[in-house]
Amino acid sequence: MRGLRVVVMLAWLVAWAGGALATTAAAPGSALLLEVQGVIGPASRDFILRGFDQARERGAAAIILKLDTPGGLDSSMRDIIQAILASPVPIIGYVAPEGARTASAGTYILYACHIAAMAPATNLGAATPVQLGGLPLPPARPTDRDRAREPDTDKPVDKPADKSADKPTPAGSDMERKLVNDARAYIRSLAQLRGRNVEWAEQAVTEAASLSAQDALQKGVIDLIAVNVSDLLQQADGRSVEIAGAKRALSTRNLTVETLTPDWRNQLLAVVAHPMVAYVLLLIGVYGIFFELANPGTALPGVLGGICLLLALFAFQVLPVNHAGLALLLLGLAFMIAEAFVPSFGALGLGGIVAFVAGSLLLWDETGPGYEIPIGLIVGFALASAVVLIGLATLFTRQRRRPAVSGVETLLGAVGTVMADDDRAWIRGESWRVRADRPLRQGDQVRVAGREGLLLLVQALDSDKGEPS
Repeated sequence: MRGLRVVVMLAWLVAWAGGALATTAAAPGSALLLEVQGVIGPASRDFILRGFDQARERGAAAIILKLDTPGGLDSSMRDIIQAILASPVPIIGYVAPEGARTASAGTYILYACHIAAMAPATNLGAATPVQLGGLPLPPARPTDRDRAREPDTDKPVDKPADKSADKPTPAGSDMERKLVNDARAYIRSLAQLRGRNVEWAEQAVTEAASLSAQDALQKGVIDLIAVNVSDLLQQADGRSVEIAGAKRALSTRNLTVETLTPDWRNQLLAVVAHPMVAYVLLLIGVYGIFFELANPGTALPGVLGGICLLLALFAFQVLPVNHAGLALLLLGLAFMIAEAFVPSFGALGLGGIVAFVAGSLLLWDETGPGYEIPIGLIVGFALASAVVLIGLATLFTRQRRRPAVSGVETLLGAVGTVMADDDRAWIRGESWRVRADRPLRQGDQVRVAGREGLLLLVQALDSDKGEPS
């Protein structure tokens, strides 16, 4: 009987495991839909890469990357594009729903997909790199060849074989030109790989050009326009794509669509990993630790500061942090705190504010749409930090300089009377053993000058003036 129970239990476990595997495996002929909304950053990168892995493990026939994004971080965008180019599963980029956009980093991602599609009333483009602080790079500056052509507009001019050689060069510093040229070469390589409009791709970088869905289809920037996912799969059916160097015809007409949405982990990462949130968490963490060290035992500032500081460090781990900027920011906070303890006549406080603002501006190596820290927030936190830290540190210092109101420290300076026994005195309502530098008599007034365990060191007072004799 016992053996029968074991057999039944094993059979039940095998059936349960088979059912679990059946639920996790994708149904034959399925497409995995990944919905990406908001800025491209560490959270969306993690979500997309894990979605690609799941599609490969489930044996999905295709991946639909549904995009609605203003852009984002260059590092996250490049990780996503590398995963797209290495994916053994065909990836269909789809800008949807109607009214959505895929700008900046989203344009690069759409160019990298095996099939590029858009819903009606959507747009793409504006792929010019963004400077630190969210300021766009200067517009392109025409070359001498462009200026020579302007007066003779009616005369046809033969285009050079390499169109990229005749593009306007971006104005601005050498670093800005390097950024634009690097981005232009990158999107050009993607356009050449997928056989899409190379010239307009470069215009999206150098001139921040944008296109509607209909114009993008006419210019060969995208492959098709679809009103919904079902229409997308119908139109994509039979199209040939290149995967791992081999041509493959898509069979998407009868695919079932499984939607994968970001879980709580991705949503939390999206909030914490935003530079503005990470910046505030860092400051709260520093404030909390400082208040706890200045006033031990309060507990709440230390607990809150520790949690916020750990979350900030986690965010800095996944964000492109400039360590010199972080060091300047922390140095500025340290200077503002030291201003309350060191008589620098404002030098430390002013230097702390300057270092704080400079560190905040240099904190990130790169930014993108939705990843800027407003200068008003930085200046506001700098002034608030100076007022709060210097004010509270000054308050704590004054409290420590006040005389003690409880404990044995209150005996220092107390006056008492010698008892009949000349080695004991009545001080603050208690009998203490005392020792003086000269013999004492009953009734002498003494003042406590020190303490050695339970023995008080006293000085005899002049009975007329109340001063040590």
